[in-house]
Amino acid sequence: MRTAAPVAPGKPHQGAGRRGFTLVELLVALVVMSLLSLMSWRGLEAMGRSQRLTQARADEVQALQSGLAQWGADLDAMATDLSNPRAANSLPSALDWNGLLLRITRGCSSGAESGLCVVGWTLGEDQGRKVWLRWQSPPVQTQAALQLAWQQAALWSQSPTAASRARQVPITPLLDWQLYYNRGGAWSNPGSSSEAATTTPDGVRLVLNLPPDQALAGTLTRDWIRPTAVGEKS
Repeated sequence: MRTAAPVAPGKPHQGAGRRGFTLVELLVALVVMSLLSLMSWRGLEAMGRSQRLTQARADEVQALQSGLAQWGADLDAMATDLSNPRAANSLPSALDWNGLLLRITRGCSSGAESGLCVVGWTLGEDQGRKVWLRWQSPPVQTQAALQLAWQQAALWSQSPTAASRARQVPITPLLDWQLYYNRGGAWSNPGSSSEAATTTPDGVRLVLNLPPDQALAGTLTRDWIRPTAVGEKS
């Protein structure tokens, strides 16, 4: 009968121990984990940028929609019963366009105070960029105060001061804009008719030229028709 050979003292039996990771294997594992972490971080960063861009575009669209809604509200509230600006009392007209500034005299209120306000719309600068701007005077109750507000709107569009800028609201970046009046069923330049300074038009067409880096770019047209206007507008 054969017997097993004795194991030498201090020498482990073959197969009795476990083999561990080598240094090279640990380094390879660390490199792989680092690459996976980097790829995951870049993916999360890209998702964050996409969400921020989407939110910025949504804010741009909302700002433009709010501005157009305010534009329509100003025209809807236009005080059409004012006297002719060429009359002896020199009251401002309800609507005036000089090629750069549109002034609207409208009813308004601020808290318990109510009266007439002069609203101005123009293309100006805000933070070094061309922007569509809206300005509004405080409510006034007298002819003198209304005339002063009318003049302040003109000064604001030409040489704005810190006080006048405090009353302006930037609407949206803009390259250019044009206006057309509807009289007798046809759209034309506001100054092309002898009636331009004496009567309120049946409609106002707003044409905005939006910059290409905005959520909405290109040409945007918005028509406003006076509620009491008669006839088809095209």
